[in-house]
Amino acid sequence: MAEAISIDLPEGIRMGNENLILVTDLAGKKLLELAERENQDNLLRVAITGGGCNGLSYRLKFVDSPKRGDILVHSSGVRILVDSKSALYLKGTELDYSTRLISGGFKFSNPNATSSCSCGESFSI
Repeated sequence: MAEAISIDLPEGIRMGNENLILVTDLAGKKLLELAERENQDNLLRVAITGGGCNGLSYRLKFVDSPKRGDILVHSSGVRILVDSKSALYLKGTELDYSTRLISGGFKFSNPNATSSCSCGESFSI
C-alpha cells in the first residue's frame, strides 16, 4: 500500500485509496512512460462503459483535470480518476501490465466480475 498523501483537492473531488483500484509497479511504470510520450500529465481516467462482448468494458484515458464527483486514487506514481458509477464496478480491481508478446498489455483483475471475455477487455457482473 502506498503511504497517505496529503493534498488539497478541488471542490467536489474525493480522495480514494488502493482498495478501489491498485496499479501494480509494472503497470505504473508503463503508464508513466505513456504519459510522458504523449506529453500528458499522469492523470488517468479509468471508467466502465457499456459494450464489449460481455456487456461492460474498461476505458483508460489520460485527462487534463478531474470532474465533479470523481474519486482520486494515487497508486504506483499514477493519479487515477474514477467516477462514482464506475467505482461500484471497480472496487478491489488491480491493473497490471504484461510484457508478453502474445496477450500482453494492460490487464484488469476485477473481483466483482462474474465472467470476462478472453481478451480481458470486457466483463459482466
